[in-house]
Amino acid sequence: MSAAGLPLAVEVNLRPEINRERGQRQVFCGLAGIVWLHRKIQDAFFLVIGSRTCAHLLQSAAGVMIFAEPRFATAILQERDLAGLADCNQELDRVVAEIIQRRPTIKTLFLVGSCPSEVIKLDLHKAAERLSGRYRNQVRVIAYSASGLETTFTQGEDSCLHSLLPELSQRPDGERSLLIIGTLPDVVEDQFKRLFSELGIDPVEFLPPRRLAEAPAVGRGTRMLLAQPFLSETVRALEKRGATLLSAPYPLGIEGTRAWLEAAAQAWGVPRARFEAVIAPAVERAAKGLSHQRALLEGKRIWFLPDSQLEIPIARFLARECGVQLLEVATPFLDRQLMAEELALLPPQVSLTEGQDVEQQLARVRAARPDLTVCGLGLANPLEAEGLRTKWSIELVFTPIHGFDQAADLAELFARPLVRAGLLRV
Repeated sequence: MSAAGLPLAVEVNLRPEINRERGQRQVFCGLAGIVWLHRKIQDAFFLVIGSRTCAHLLQSAAGVMIFAEPRFATAILQERDLAGLADCNQELDRVVAEIIQRRPTIKTLFLVGSCPSEVIKLDLHKAAERLSGRYRNQVRVIAYSASGLETTFTQGEDSCLHSLLPELSQRPDGERSLLIIGTLPDVVEDQFKRLFSELGIDPVEFLPPRRLAEAPAVGRGTRMLLAQPFLSETVRALEKRGATLLSAPYPLGIEGTRAWLEAAAQAWGVPRARFEAVIAPAVERAAKGLSHQRALLEGKRIWFLPDSQLEIPIARFLARECGVQLLEVATPFLDRQLMAEELALLPPQVSLTEGQDVEQQLARVRAARPDLTVCGLGLANPLEAEGLRTKWSIELVFTPIHGFDQAADLAELFARPLVRAGLLRV
């Protein structure tokens, strides 16, 4: 047993079989990633080149009111644009000029492709090159696609970070650094910074950074830790630049966070006694907070429908630290390299599905009638109407859930709908 009272990863060596489904999917497009990216990157602006549907998606997902000043907007393609009767590039230049005049503090402007802009073959990469030349030394313009034709939900962040990599400077050979990849809330980032500092690991940088003007440098001495599991393209590109990925579970729950930090500690040669002493207070707090939620969750039957690619790490946390029974864990895509440590920790008997055939999966959910179904917004209300309790998977992306201090909060997200259902029955 580990110091946290949890089985070590080496105790589990069986991996569950993976079923694959290909059919109709029910999931957000990659534009949803802008909702958390625009909050994280404080000197950037995201301009979606899309339709009114794109604008409604972002407004609804972000909960932005009309008088708010978010760092994103939608340049709406009209019928004339789609029919080729208007010069889209001329209109785009006008909108960009208006944004830069209104927001003089932004340093990077992302042109974000959508389904409509992809369909009419609007070349946003060439537009970005042209506009970068026009606004040289004032604003960088970068293009990436978050179209539902190419990306789903969280993959939008992967596309965004991948587009940033050419802007990262080269770290000299021989200089070692730790790079944390994946958007984290500022409070969680600060907690990790303190732990890494106490462990003597330095420098520690984050991608994306809070300000792109302070973007990290990358080189052969860069060691990467993934905070989010949906960044395959970004990781592959960084590996081509010489960076090395540290294999670890994701920092969700006590066990995952401990193993994640330990991967960095081992790479930096941190003595075992020092590592244990540094994490001990946080582990103790997390275990105390988690005990109450475990009492509410233990023995409950949970089903994951595919949505965010966080399904496997969260299922591991719920099974091993909260005592839940996993009926089926489905995820949109499964990168076996990035999920290797997590797959080794799942119960070997769990039903694991990659991809989606939504009608078949819903039929299995209705037959099993789990205590809780984790799913996207589009499926939650119909299932609730049938008497099935649900948890919106989008909350798992918008809420601080990483690290020791958020372990109890993560468990509470799943306990809350069960408690509410009990109160409604009374």
